[in-house]
Amino acid sequence: MFAVTATRTDPDDPLAGLALGQRPDPEAQDGWTVVTVRAATLNHHDLWTLRGVGIRQERLPIVLGCDAAGVDEDGNEVIVHAVVGEGPDETLDPRRSLLSEVHDGTFAERVAVPRRNLVPKPAALSFEEAACLPTAWLTAYRMLFEKAGLEPGSTVLVQGAGGGVATALVVLGRAGGYRVWVTSRSEDKRRRALELGADQVFDSGARLPERVDAVMETVGQATWAHSLKALRPGGRIVVSGATSGAVPPADLNRVFFLQLSVVGSTMGTREQLGRLARFLEQTGARPVIDRVLPLAEARSGFAAMRDGDVFGKIVFTP
Repeated sequence: MFAVTATRTDPDDPLAGLALGQRPDPEAQDGWTVVTVRAATLNHHDLWTLRGVGIRQERLPIVLGCDAAGVDEDGNEVIVHAVVGEGPDETLDPRRSLLSEVHDGTFAERVAVPRRNLVPKPAALSFEEAACLPTAWLTAYRMLFEKAGLEPGSTVLVQGAGGGVATALVVLGRAGGYRVWVTSRSEDKRRRALELGADQVFDSGARLPERVDAVMETVGQATWAHSLKALRPGGRIVVSGATSGAVPPADLNRVFFLQLSVVGSTMGTREQLGRLARFLEQTGARPVIDRVLPLAEARSGFAAMRDGDVFGKIVFTP
């Protein structure tokens, strides 16, 4: 089968280890099944893998990709949950992994996954839309609707427009009844965030007209000080990533004096993935797709993500 594989890692030139070509067909172990992939989506996780982060060198070569939607062996249309783990919340399993870390991933014509990881795909969602959900959109769903602890009508600040999680936060927040504010250095991305449903947009680091109830933080070091200053007393930062750096000054005086909360959030459960799919079906909200590429042209998609030339999700179709 045709697949996109990480053959080696290079922190400075991640695309150097990207290989496109034939790989052996997957074999399903006990409790697993093979899904025929109809669409898969690119995540920063795939670039980090090529840089050598979160992957054991002895596991290379490995098929990349966490997210997919496709057809199972019984002909059912399904979404693949990316977290391989046990328990009611797989994300808390200390032995958990994502597809493409221990087991071959989804950038292939077929992928082997645990049967428990399959979620029915609503007919209202295309395969391309459904493939956007398991990582970025599920992360945003959990951040907003579980970790933030907010009621509809609350004000949420999303740091950094354009990426998969950020665009999902805007669309889901709007559909969920939140007032969504967004920051970005890019005037074009601020404009597009407004088109998605953001109430207001601001340049990165700009003074806000009022303090917000919660900040959705995926940028990390570059925006952390602004996130803390943007919160009302008793407010909450929900952190699911740190693409600009993971060790900003904590500013503990502000945290304890204003009784701020900092909450970590990683991915989501299989049950939450199912609820997310139904939420989109019921509300009419849909994932933001930047571009759809044949899997054979995956290298150009990786280059666009590396260069920050993305607004929404990049989708690959085998």
